[in-house]
Amino acid sequence: MKIATWNVNSIRTRLPRLLAWLERRRPDVVCLQETKVADDQFPFAELAGLGYTALVAGQQTYNGVAVLARAGAEAIARRLPDEGDDAQRRLLVARVAGLTVMSVYGPNGQEVGSDKYAYKLDWYRRFRAFLEASAKPDEAVVLCGDLNIAPEDRDVWDPEKWRGQIMFSDPERAAFRDLIGWGLRDSLRLHRQEGGLFTWWDYRAGAFHRGWGLRIDHVLLTPALAARCHSVEIDRDERKGKKPSDHAPVVVTLAD
Repeated sequence: MKIATWNVNSIRTRLPRLLAWLERRRPDVVCLQETKVADDQFPFAELAGLGYTALVAGQQTYNGVAVLARAGAEAIARRLPDEGDDAQRRLLVARVAGLTVMSVYGPNGQEVGSDKYAYKLDWYRRFRAFLEASAKPDEAVVLCGDLNIAPEDRDVWDPEKWRGQIMFSDPERAAFRDLIGWGLRDSLRLHRQEGGLFTWWDYRAGAFHRGWGLRIDHVLLTPALAARCHSVEIDRDERKGKKPSDHAPVVVTLAD
């Protein structure tokens, strides 16, 4: 089984690339972030044409997450329990082929010390509580998404430059460790230990070509699924060419 996560940074803009990528790679499950469309504007028909059921939790212009599945899927939750209908669309939990799949778009936080930074840390506290209440580490859980956190020094192109900055501050990294501490495994680090394995590069300053990236997109697995994790790939080719997202897809292959 192939499970992927990809922050497409607007599904409208990226749809041709997404469809071509799905045809080429044929993942079984895809978690999308930053779809940036209301639910009634999501391209259900185009994805159904490739054999994918789509579950969505979207909003106009900002945020938005989705789960695509070839085997069909059932939505369990589209927001945290304490959020109202006007909540930012950052979470979709689905049942797919016996798995609990979570597509997560963690808040960016904008700047350390800002109101948005405080919101980010609070959101992760509430998400951790949701995880504790709604799932168990001995179940088959896949947490995918753009978490907007680079967990370790090797996940940043210049740790000293980024130290204490947004996506790399100590409280954010502690929030990531809290997720791992619940009972998750970082799929990439099951197979590869080196630095330089980035998933996001700023559009500005030629960051991609200069290797100025961060690893902020993750696929986290409970132990039973981690034991089946055959390989993990960051598809850097999707950061190249015309109109790419600023994120690359991450693809995990689980043994049957």
